[in-house]
Amino acid sequence: MSENPDEKPNGSPSGSPDAEEFAALLVGIQRLTRRRLRAGLDRPRLRGAQAELLRLVADAPGMRVSEAAEELSLAGNSVSTLVNQLVGQGLLRRETDPADRRVARLHVTAEAVERLAAWRQRRAELLGEVLAELDGADRAALAAALPALRAVAAGLRGPGGPGGGEGKAGA
Repeated sequence: MSENPDEKPNGSPSGSPDAEEFAALLVGIQRLTRRRLRAGLDRPRLRGAQAELLRLVADAPGMRVSEAAEELSLAGNSVSTLVNQLVGQGLLRRETDPADRRVARLHVTAEAVERLAAWRQRRAELLGEVLAELDGADRAALAAALPALRAVAAGLRGPGGPGGGEGKAGA
C-alpha cells in the first residue's frame, strides 16, 4: 500500500485523470455513438476501417495507398484490401498518377462524399442533443477540456505515440 495519502489505489495521483477510465470512456462514447447512428441507416454500414479510409482520402484527395497505410497505422496489404472493397462499392476510385504510372492515387466518389456528410451531420445532431441535456457547468467543463483532448490526440499521432514506441499491433 502506498504511503502517499493523495494517491489512489490504482497508482494515479488524486486530481489527475485515470488513464484506464479515460480510455474506457472514449471507447465507450465512440461505440455508443456508432451504435445509435447505425440504427437509422437505410443502406449497408461501412466497417470502421472502411469509414476511416474514406474520411482520410476525403481530407487528402490523391493520396497513395502507402500513405494511407502509414496514416492509419495499417499494413499496406490491409489498406489495399479496403481500397478494393470500397472501389467495388462505388465509394472510392483509383487513378493512375500521370507522373508515375506505377502509382495509384485515391479519390472518394460523390456518393462517398454524400455518405460522409450525412454521417457527420447525424453525429453532430446526436451529440448536440446529448450535450444540450447537460447542465452549464458540465458543458463548460467539456469545452475547457477540448485543448487537452487535442493535445492527447496529437501525442498519440506522433511517431509511435508517447515514449516513441514502435509497432502497429493491438492487444
